[in-house]
Amino acid sequence: MVTRRQFVTGFSAIPALSYLKFDSVFAATPASILVMAIQLDIITSLDPHESFESVGSEITGNMYQQLVKPKLASPDEIEGDLALSWTASDDKKTFTFKLDPKAKWADGKPLTAEDAAFSLQRVVKLDKSPAYIINQFGYTKDNVEKMITAPDAETLVITTAEPASESFLLYCLTANVGSIVQKSACLANQAGEDLGNAWLKKNSAGSGAFKLRDWKVSESVILESNKNNPHAGNIQRIIMRHIIDPSAQLLMLQKGDIDIARNLTTEQLRPLMNDKNFTLVRKGIAGTYMLSANTAHPNLAKPQVWQALKWAVDYENIQQHIVPLTHKIHQSFLPEGFPAAVNTIMYKRDVAKAKALLAEAGFPNGFEITLDHYSASPSSDIVQALQSNLAEVGIKVTLLAAESRQVLTKMRARQQQLALTQWGADYFDPNSNAEAFCSNPDNTDAAKSRTLAWRCSWQDKSISDLSTKAMKESDPATRIKLYEELQTKHMENSPFIIMLQPTMTAACRNVISGVVLTVMSTSPYEKVVKA
Repeated sequence: MVTRRQFVTGFSAIPALSYLKFDSVFAATPASILVMAIQLDIITSLDPHESFESVGSEITGNMYQQLVKPKLASPDEIEGDLALSWTASDDKKTFTFKLDPKAKWADGKPLTAEDAAFSLQRVVKLDKSPAYIINQFGYTKDNVEKMITAPDAETLVITTAEPASESFLLYCLTANVGSIVQKSACLANQAGEDLGNAWLKKNSAGSGAFKLRDWKVSESVILESNKNNPHAGNIQRIIMRHIIDPSAQLLMLQKGDIDIARNLTTEQLRPLMNDKNFTLVRKGIAGTYMLSANTAHPNLAKPQVWQALKWAVDYENIQQHIVPLTHKIHQSFLPEGFPAAVNTIMYKRDVAKAKALLAEAGFPNGFEITLDHYSASPSSDIVQALQSNLAEVGIKVTLLAAESRQVLTKMRARQQQLALTQWGADYFDPNSNAEAFCSNPDNTDAAKSRTLAWRCSWQDKSISDLSTKAMKESDPATRIKLYEELQTKHMENSPFIIMLQPTMTAACRNVISGVVLTVMSTSPYEKVVKA
């Protein structure tokens, strides 16, 4: 049985000079400054049209606005953000948005429909990882300027290649990639034809409640309040420190050096649960924790191997002894809480069955493989359990630990063998995850749509076709049945070993109130109040 690691020194993961530099700042922070400990090594970019990681998306979600957004309490409902209203044509191919004429950028300049058109066009032209969310409506670099236009300063017209469900289009526009960026700032700072991408990675040009003051990779993010946003709150500055060790986060929280700890595991949460000096804000999120196999590797190419991996994992032991307060067992690509989510537990540990499947695949004596994973907890603990589980069926696993962004970068280049990662839905519709896990129309390295399926070099036409059919189905009841069927097929026939669904927790000092966590892994910082 694998249990949580014990750390002899709580600050072993914190550079000494870095901590000393901020120690007096933490202890003396006024009510207008919020200090948060959070693992930041997953961030690869803060350009919202490129950022595709949970923490980066949370941060950019506080710096940018979108045309529309999901309601905090009910993410299945859409409300206006920059858009005051919208209409759809009878043929469901033209969607017209009226923007708030009072909206301003952080620098005080007016935000117009031209900025909105430029932003969505920019998504398509940059063609970064999240672009497929917008591209699925028929956009290319050649046609997007004609199909997304701004006839006047307050009107945005979006034309789709084929008739589209209004609700589905709106859901897609709520994704982080639908953020509206300032056209003039991007063009003034562009290098070559990158539309300001290199600059926007570490700067902000938004209209959200906060603006970026500074980002030091794997060290810190500092945000400042944007007084030109009507929702700006009382917090003037947010200091986010990269503290990778949850034990160190707990000690800093107890000492009062930080206001919020975001990555506490079960071990650190237990002593806080009945402590009146702290409050725990918890929310089950639309995420999945999974082991995935790159089918381009010869040892991982056969379906029997994928099945063997699924039967080899000891899901119950991992959940009960490593992550009991932060994750629950879940095995389908749609998280519990989503429409049509299948919550059936299809796989339990069966060593004999796993060995038989490996023998059927031509590996009676198993094989050797590498497993990339995040170096932080709980991944560092879970992979030890997986290594032991797979060894019992004959698979010798070499663990490769790295910062989260390094693991993701390697996966995006399809250079991994096995990988343990987490995935969060981008918008509140089943297609958000179905597209990522099931669709891979072009398996070449030059593919435009680089979904999770593409990253694992996996194609299954019947599953992909069923995913497309479900997305286009207009009858709600039939659509749910199609997605239920799709999840079952995917669990049985894909190289994804989906294991867990996480619960996000913000551990706060009792002087902090207003912290909001949502099922879509967003957190509006402007609502936080510090006494």
